Amino acid sequence: FAWVFPLLMIAICLQVVLRASGLNQAWLDDLQWWFYGIASLIAIGYAVTTNSHVRVDIFYDHFSKDRKHFIEIFSLTWLFMPFVILSWDITLPYAIQSFVSDESSDSPNGLHNLWILKSFMNIAFIFMGATTWAAYVRFLARSTNPAIWKQMLYAFPSTAFLMNLALYYSIWWFMRLTNPEIVARDIARMDVFGTIDIGLGEIKLTILLTFIFTIIAIGIARILDRNKQPYDDHSNP
Repeated sequence: FAWVFPLLMIAICLQVVLRASGLNQAWLDDLQWWFYGIASLIAIGYAVTTNSHVRVDIFYDHFSKDRKHFIEIFSLTWLFMPFVILSWDITLPYAIQSFVSDESSDSPNGLHNLWILKSFMNIAFIFMGATTWAAYVRFLARSTNPAIWKQMLYAFPSTAFLMNLALYYSIWWFMRLTNPEIVARDIARMDVFGTIDIGLGEIKLTILLTFIFTIIAIGIARILDRNKQPYDDHSNP
């Protein structure tokens, strides 16, 4: 994907020359956005994998090893990973709608089939999520046994968010498939997606179920981990 950047430079320079010659090509303008978007999205996952992203090193460099690991784990799973999951969830219908409507460029001479780019965006967030979780496990392994239940527990917001999406879409598709006559937009208005009163406040039923199922899932993973061999830490200091 690094080769996309020189291709982007060629496209920019070529468009400048053509525009100055009165031969403006709208598809080259679109191509620049395609190249830039593709390279930038992949670069985020690469930066997380190689730990080469920008940070405030004037503070971080002077922290102890344990504090650095804590910051990495907290930042990856409590801040960045939820954003990646949310972005994936948002761009999924974004890509589907683009494909269904056969979305095209605003310019007749531009690049069409925009669903290709928008689908890539959604896939790129899956790539980011995988790289983020892998980096998180590496940092976790430097401090403790990275058993599945610990991965889920220490990354609780990310785990709960994934559980919420799985629960939400499972219920949504169950309602959709078992009630073919129902309108899709009315499914989200059903009681199962509503709120319930707890004390002086309200909470969505799916959120409450998510919290319960996440705790149960972590507990099951903890029980299953007891039957495994003791962890032998060969990680780098």
